[in-house]
Amino acid sequence: MSYFAVIREAGPDWTEGGITDQAAVNDRAAFMNELASEDLVLFAGPLAGTEQGRLRTLLIINAETEAEIRRRLADDPWTVAERLEITGVEPWNVFVGAERLASANGAAGAALDACP
Repeated sequence: MSYFAVIREAGPDWTEGGITDQAAVNDRAAFMNELASEDLVLFAGPLAGTEQGRLRTLLIINAETEAEIRRRLADDPWTVAERLEITGVEPWNVFVGAERLASANGAAGAALDACP
């Protein structure tokens, strides 16, 4: 597996307002929590200040390929509804803190309740 940094941004059908103003927020949270329980999504959250407006979010993902990431995120209820779209996927090489990331990998899912 490899680590990737994924940026997602509000799509064309983003409703004005923040995360909690979007339809299907609970379905989305359940979907993201499932990806976290599978250790695909290790960390996720809005980039500073965007959670109350047009969302920009960073995900750290553990996957084989970019294609796998795109395939899995295509089932996100907010992707299907065009509320979120992937705007960047970059392979991420961890040099500092790799051992902390590896030990946190199993516990990351608990921190993703309602996380974009």
